[in-house]
Amino acid sequence: MQRSARAFLLSSLAMIEREPHMPDASRLSRTARAVLALGAAAALSCVPEGPPTAERGPKPAPTAVASIVSPSPSSAPAVVVAPITTPFEDRFDRPELGPNWLSLSPVWRIEDGELCGKGARNRGVWLRPAIPARARIEFDARSDATDGDLKVEVWGDGKSGATMASYSNATSYLAILGGWQNTRHVLARLDEHGKDRLEMQVDPESADPRALPVEPGQTYRFRVERSDDKTVAWWVDDQLYFEMADDAPLVGEGHDHMGFNDWTVRVCFDNLKITPL
Repeated sequence: MQRSARAFLLSSLAMIEREPHMPDASRLSRTARAVLALGAAAALSCVPEGPPTAERGPKPAPTAVASIVSPSPSSAPAVVVAPITTPFEDRFDRPELGPNWLSLSPVWRIEDGELCGKGARNRGVWLRPAIPARARIEFDARSDATDGDLKVEVWGDGKSGATMASYSNATSYLAILGGWQNTRHVLARLDEHGKDRLEMQVDPESADPRALPVEPGQTYRFRVERSDDKTVAWWVDDQLYFEMADDAPLVGEGHDHMGFNDWTVRVCFDNLKITPL
């Protein structure tokens, strides 16, 4: 196709030269046509010829791209919808807290197989499954500071935390080992500062192991139990600290959960076991 265009151009130019008798206008017109032919040939020379149509082969069909969605693995135990009626355990051997827990503060997380928090300021972490009115609650607790302050809430509403500096509006019983900068151990009802709380002054020189302060880095085994609907008993390392007989016991809806709490120091909990009684 390119060779034909060039041949046509050369033929037009030769014709102009052979006809000197033609009027100038006609010669100019013929010359213009020759120039146009030259432009067409130049344009054609810019387009590669490529292989013949028969050699190009059929147009390939479009390739379908599959979208692969990877499921998100969940290492937390399945959500327990029903109240706890058989022994329940949580060893926190997973990276995330999981759906069985409601955290009221972002400070609560699992670290090295333990549930830990620091600076929660009485915005605790609650176990979502309801616990029975008669139950034994056991777990390990450790403080990493000299201030102690190991705290658990039992038979609370499972959703509330402090709304002011003083935690005087709790919904639960509160067991506190080494509270108030490791100066006292307390079992309280609804108000950790209440006048009806049971308390023991800490004495580092006491011969009674229950009166000793919390040692940083030491693990304590808590046990809180209610077996008769009204008496809450609290042990630490198999030592009975307090028994609280409650004439208006915290039972029923709004008083059927347990959780861990903290003020400012780093605390960790592990090996939770709840046994219906």
